[in-house]
Amino acid sequence: MASRNPSFFRRIGLAFSVLFGAELAGRLVRMRDEAAAADAEAEASAGTEEAAAPTRPVLVHETTPEAALQLLGLLQRDARFIDFVQEDIGAYSDADIGAAARVVHEGCRKVLDEHFAIAPVRSEAEGSRLTLPEGFDAAAVRLTGKVVGKPPFTGTLGHRGWRVTDTRLPALAEGHDASVIAQAEVEL
Repeated sequence: MASRNPSFFRRIGLAFSVLFGAELAGRLVRMRDEAAAADAEAEASAGTEEAAAPTRPVLVHETTPEAALQLLGLLQRDARFIDFVQEDIGAYSDADIGAAARVVHEGCRKVLDEHFAIAPVRSEAEGSRLTLPEGFDAAAVRLTGKVVGKPPFTGTLGHRGWRVTDTRLPALAEGHDASVIAQAEVEL
């Protein structure tokens, strides 16, 4: 049976679910690591056994895009984020764009503060030198530059990273159409 890949919007929903759900992200990392270990073990034993037992497929928890759409709705409501991004700003002066960006920034920050607890991935100051030992969390730290060999790696922290430690999105009412992230307004 052919596998059915999720649609673009389903993948966006999955991405937001992983991004804002530390528990789900942890489960995915563990499942990926288990699958890699099983593959390595199967390759190692393939030479000694005539027929290796088939590996069990990794099941990924499918989510719906509602949380991502809800976040976009909150950013639109409090920061006019979609309006700002969808606007053609070519005709505006830098001062006008800067003033609008200030409003959008304040609104986005309000949404983040109200609905998420966010903490740095690394506690060191950006620009500090650090050493990553063998077994460092590759899901939390991305190596850049000339990456050669095996850990420990010593380098300069270019960005501390961000981790969501708590999510407080409001519950959606039954039948709510989350795809409508901003209602059209009709003045009477």
